[in-house]
Amino acid sequence: MALQRPLVSVFNSEKINEEKTQIALPDVFNAPIRVDVVNTMHNMLRLNNRHPFGVNRFAGHQTSAESWGTGRAVSRIPRVSGGGTHRAGQAAFGNMCRGGRMFSPIKVWRRWAHVVKKNERRHATASAIAASSIPALVMARGHKVDRVNQVPLVVSDDIQAYTKTKQAVAFLKRANAWEDVLRVQKTKKVRAGKGKHRGRQYKLRKGPLVVVKSNAGVSKAFRNIQGVDVINVDRLSLLELAPGGHVGRFIIWTESAFSALNERFGSYDNSVKSKYTVKSGAAYQLPRSVMVNTDVERIIDSEAISKVARIAKKENARKLKKRNPLKHFSTLVALNPYAVKSSRLALLRARRTAKKN
Repeated sequence: MALQRPLVSVFNSEKINEEKTQIALPDVFNAPIRVDVVNTMHNMLRLNNRHPFGVNRFAGHQTSAESWGTGRAVSRIPRVSGGGTHRAGQAAFGNMCRGGRMFSPIKVWRRWAHVVKKNERRHATASAIAASSIPALVMARGHKVDRVNQVPLVVSDDIQAYTKTKQAVAFLKRANAWEDVLRVQKTKKVRAGKGKHRGRQYKLRKGPLVVVKSNAGVSKAFRNIQGVDVINVDRLSLLELAPGGHVGRFIIWTESAFSALNERFGSYDNSVKSKYTVKSGAAYQLPRSVMVNTDVERIIDSEAISKVARIAKKENARKLKKRNPLKHFSTLVALNPYAVKSSRLALLRARRTAKKN
């Protein structure tokens, strides 16, 4: 028998205050929020996106240089040959020299990618989705969701047919999510460093994430709005759900995408099997929390625990003083019971010796 799940309102995208229907909350929103797993997987995925690069194998060695040897009161580093210029006689090749090679040059065959376990990555994705339903975490990340009807915000599938930016802007204003977009636009600043010359001149915060089931032009409608991203529910990326490894992104779900979460991640009561499979071929199982009720104080103070629990006994443990057995005969006897008889025999021998004398 399937468990009774809480219901979430689905709002009409054209009239956001009008409640269209109600839909059951997928079990993935009850997954434990593992920030450590999210951070680890996010770092691994970012490492795997790097493009291999390296230093020219001849860099720093494209000059004729030879050591002068000893006897000239200078170091034995190779020096540029010739004369008539400042370059002649200068040290070369070494990593401490001007124009020399770098220490341990970067090679293209270094280890760029890291193994990312599928199950662990799915656990991280489930944690990021669960965190997006907690308003405190969403607001702690900086999103402006004070006037949003509901978190998570679920709207009808009409927005999947948007093709114009003005339609997307009008929808965000109706959903009271435009304040978050304005917050993003105010954070735009020029990047420091060489990234300015490499196609990433500006740095920008992240705004709302729109998750859809089918793309009938909605990506074109939202792509010109700074900070807003569109992603398909079948291709959920941890890099988009938790940018920077920080959980709690403001997500706008379409009704069909919200319903598809159970098909992707399954349910706790096995009423819905996940489409994901593990290495053994079995369906993916959602992670479970170690504790169902995290209110530890209430659990400890409950009547059921109080009846079973015993009162802690306070005993003043006396610290035993270590005594030298060579000075204290009782301690010696405790260690060696034969010491009593040995001492008596020694005493008798002493008496016999005294009588003979």
